Amino acid sequence: MDPAAEYSVSFERCVKEAFSILGIESAPVIERPRSGEADLCLVCFPLSKGLEMSPEAVAGRIKSLLPEDDRWSLKVHSGYLNCIFNEGRYVREAADFIWRAGESYGELDRRGVKVIVEHTSANPNGPFHVGRARNPIIGDTLVRMMRAAGYDVEAQYWVNDMGKQVMLLVWGMANIPPSEISPPERDKEDHLLVRYYQTANSRLEENSEVEEEINGLLKRYEDAVSSGDWKLVISRTGAPVIKAEDVRNACLRVLDGMRQSLSRLNVSFDSFVFESEVVEDGSLDEVVGELKKSGLCGEEDGAYYLDLSGSLKGGDMDRFKKRFVFTRADGSALYTTRDLAYHRSKLVRCDRAINVLGEDHRYQSTMLRLALKEIGVNNEPEVVFYSFVSLPGGKMSTRRGRVVFLDDLLDIAVERAGDEVKKRREDLSDEEMADISVSVGLGALRFNMISVQPEKKIVFRWEDALSFEGATSPFVQYSHARASSIIEKSEGLPEGEIDWTKLVEDTERGLVKTLSRFREVIGRCADETRIHLMANYLVDTASTFNEFYRDCPVLSEEDPERKRARLALVEMTRRVIGRGLWTLGIDAPPRM
Repeated sequence: MDPAAEYSVSFERCVKEAFSILGIESAPVIERPRSGEADLCLVCFPLSKGLEMSPEAVAGRIKSLLPEDDRWSLKVHSGYLNCIFNEGRYVREAADFIWRAGESYGELDRRGVKVIVEHTSANPNGPFHVGRARNPIIGDTLVRMMRAAGYDVEAQYWVNDMGKQVMLLVWGMANIPPSEISPPERDKEDHLLVRYYQTANSRLEENSEVEEEINGLLKRYEDAVSSGDWKLVISRTGAPVIKAEDVRNACLRVLDGMRQSLSRLNVSFDSFVFESEVVEDGSLDEVVGELKKSGLCGEEDGAYYLDLSGSLKGGDMDRFKKRFVFTRADGSALYTTRDLAYHRSKLVRCDRAINVLGEDHRYQSTMLRLALKEIGVNNEPEVVFYSFVSLPGGKMSTRRGRVVFLDDLLDIAVERAGDEVKKRREDLSDEEMADISVSVGLGALRFNMISVQPEKKIVFRWEDALSFEGATSPFVQYSHARASSIIEKSEGLPEGEIDWTKLVEDTERGLVKTLSRFREVIGRCADETRIHLMANYLVDTASTFNEFYRDCPVLSEEDPERKRARLALVEMTRRVIGRGLWTLGIDAPPRM
């Protein structure tokens, strides 16, 4: 068994037995402090009131009830009961476990739990812009983390091919001559077609008839999809011919360009689910029928809705509309209705469904949850909300063309990383420098957006992201490259049994302890959907490794057994950092 898990579980079991003696029904709050004063600590402050004792007295009382154990010692510190591992024993057991696990260290046992993570899902009407860049990065990292933690994960993209934004694009492609469209700066479909969308949006603002035509197209498109006739003409008589299949094809063209951008960030999907699919297979009609049977259903001027005022009370909910409108007066469904049909289908196919959404979707997410319950779906999706990314210039808009595209940011990241690499390694060939620049630049971008808790806003600054010191991706990557360099210069990895008792210095023992936390961090990132914990952990690991490198010679160590143990420790560090960077979707270059 993993010593890190074994020690933690055993200590918690002992604490629970003490709780039972004291009549404490709450679960113990056990933390892993970062100060180094303890390996585990029981937080006693919450118990003080119930036991009518000071937190320090509570810690002392619990300590007196715990049996002696040669794996650790106990110490009361203020309102904490600290558990300090028997360092020599723990380091030997942990190092041996990590070393024997080899490259698989960090892969948790299969759980038999199916998870669908839906992320990104941006409208297919143009390129990604910087403000939304956090969604695919968070989503893809969560997918990777959960796979490492033993979950069976499917990454899904929910494609809105039935919304006003896409129909505006299709209308523009049919009605605006190419001569009136300025050429794109990039030879990519998403950059070309967004020009039609932006120009069409300007026409819509100037001419109310355009909006009427768009609304008509939406209704006729839904009817065509329902009938299964993709060749059906959905434009009005006398207008340029638009067929139902033209809408899907336009989406696919834009998605092709969007996927190229995502692939540069190491983001991929297992499936793309189109909104039109829930219309075509009848799921939407079934959901609409069930909603109309609800006791909360109402009708006004031909539009149907659920009255959710009884559930939306207090706090921010008071300022939102309390009606979940699911069909318009013309009988067409809304995005929220199709989203409801999609979720009902999705939730029966998985044990956990996780959605990655911008903070502006909190209200819609609440309405979806309530509507799901109303049609008898008792489980609900978990949601990871994130705040948007901005550059020092402020907000961005795709609609009006005032935007910083993700592709531009990726190019700048690689270019600036190249400048930094060149300052440090003029000896590299052009090819090596180009490869490292891509790994460092794009890695810095992902790490910068992962390392901050999703709900906190980010103002992206190059000087922070590309620093080779501090809590950054280049700092972590450089530590991996340093470990790789040591291994490359050695005479090969040690074979046979390793004498871990040779690891006696504080920094090498501290490094073993840090490495032993890797599996626990992966589990927490996946179970709690808190992926920023891995970024923090990798910075800690890199820092601890650098301290070890400073204090403990490896290749020049004269004691052969100590040299073998230290070389193995370097290799274990290389593996952990490399695997950890993989979970974040970041390359781990062997040299920098």
